[in-house]
Amino acid sequence: MDLFITTFESVAVLLGIGILGFYIIKKQILPANIIGVLSPLALEIALPALIFTRIVLNFTPEKYPDWWHLPFWWAFFTIIAFGLTICFMFLSKKHLRREFAITLFFQNAIFFPLAILASIFPNDPSYLLYLFFFTIFYAPFIFSTYFLFFKTKEKIKINWRRILHPVLLATIIALIISSFGLTITEDNIIIRISTLIGAMTIPLLFIILGGNIYNDFKEKGKLHLIEIVKFVIIKNFLFPLIFLGILIYLKDFISPTIAIILIIQSAVPPITAVPILTQRAGGNRNIVNQFIVGSFTASLVSIPLIIYLFTQFFKL
Repeated sequence: MDLFITTFESVAVLLGIGILGFYIIKKQILPANIIGVLSPLALEIALPALIFTRIVLNFTPEKYPDWWHLPFWWAFFTIIAFGLTICFMFLSKKHLRREFAITLFFQNAIFFPLAILASIFPNDPSYLLYLFFFTIFYAPFIFSTYFLFFKTKEKIKINWRRILHPVLLATIIALIISSFGLTITEDNIIIRISTLIGAMTIPLLFIILGGNIYNDFKEKGKLHLIEIVKFVIIKNFLFPLIFLGILIYLKDFISPTIAIILIIQSAVPPITAVPILTQRAGGNRNIVNQFIVGSFTASLVSIPLIIYLFTQFFKL
């Protein structure tokens, strides 16, 4: 039960920071367009700095010989998630089916798991390292596939700058440094700078998240309450319960460290970039916003519940 409370508190803190971002933009403490300025700061500077620092200080191939398994587990997770998405998308209304599917499929793979794992295991760096290796190809995957969910007559150009994302580059550079056995301590000036910059990642990301939700949801259009309820039931509860069943079946073949990353990935809300990607591909951005808000709100209960159920079968 302690883990349920810890997870609940960590999710509540995240949502609280998100509410602060919502309030800041709503009350015009900062202009609405500031989100477009802060997003690159968080995603292209702070998050890569955090990942780089954690890997350089804590990773060695000898200590984590199975680190290269994580991208394969991500591929496994993605294939299962895609299959579930195809099955469940037909429960939505036909004219909203593609928006329903893209929001189901692309989970908030880094931000929520990062904060949750850091709260549950504050003294064990292995969980965050495994998360970074698990998601190493996630950003390139999103930006090279999102448009496939929609039928668009316009040719969408692949943005290689987004595919070769700073998160990917920071991970690769840190892996190379660690693999060559270069010793870098916390006193190194580059690490000290990187640590300070990386420390602002989580609060900055969730302030941006709250601001984005306000900017998007104020133009929500018609409220699709039944569709939101269906989405929340599927995304927040059925997805993780199905993955929990799969993990229990594979219990003898999977470590608890990898298993908890998989279950958290299945339980987190959608990635907040989905509305922008949906609009870019010609879809209905408003309904996607509604799905995201519903899922984020329900996650306060659903994520702790799923983690609690997980610990009944896996010892951490």
